[in-house]
Amino acid sequence: MNVVSMRKIDALRRAIAAIALGATFAVPAEASRHRLETIVPACASTRLPADILEGPIDPPSKPLALVDGTAPRATLRLAVADDVVSREFGLMCVLRVRPQHGMIFVFSRESDWEFYMKNTLVPLDMVWVRADGTVTTVAANVPASTRTASDTSLARRRGRGLYVIELPANEAATDGIVVGSHLALPPLRTDR
Repeated sequence: MNVVSMRKIDALRRAIAAIALGATFAVPAEASRHRLETIVPACASTRLPADILEGPIDPPSKPLALVDGTAPRATLRLAVADDVVSREFGLMCVLRVRPQHGMIFVFSRESDWEFYMKNTLVPLDMVWVRADGTVTTVAANVPASTRTASDTSLARRRGRGLYVIELPANEAATDGIVVGSHLALPPLRTDR
């Protein structure tokens, strides 16, 4: 098979993958042939740190801050969503999150916070945490959605805390995170 035919096959494979996922992908042409695993849909936050995503990607120019938190059986690497925009995007349109990595959503006050899976293409664990690090709620293996899912069909979970942590599905149990457990987190604040 010649190089032109191989390029056409690669282009066809990418088009089929895009249709199957119902998404438009942003991938440099050169990378698409050699690193198909780098595909991240264009609707994902442009500030997500490469550290938390599974597979090699180009790092963003102004990534969200990263912090380490300690769970009973693991150290978690978390991107900090401490403003309205980063909390709104969260892990939307991400295809893979590394084990023991995720996001921590920081709020200005402890309250009941509902999260839903709008454009969230991977199942997640959601963990609500008080200011002192006590886990109040764990929603395990919250089902993924699609980019075309209606708002009424989205999985929704609610809990109380100052922080909400999103991890890959089943990560909380693996790391010993249950209601009542304690997470050691660095000081985090938001005024936004």
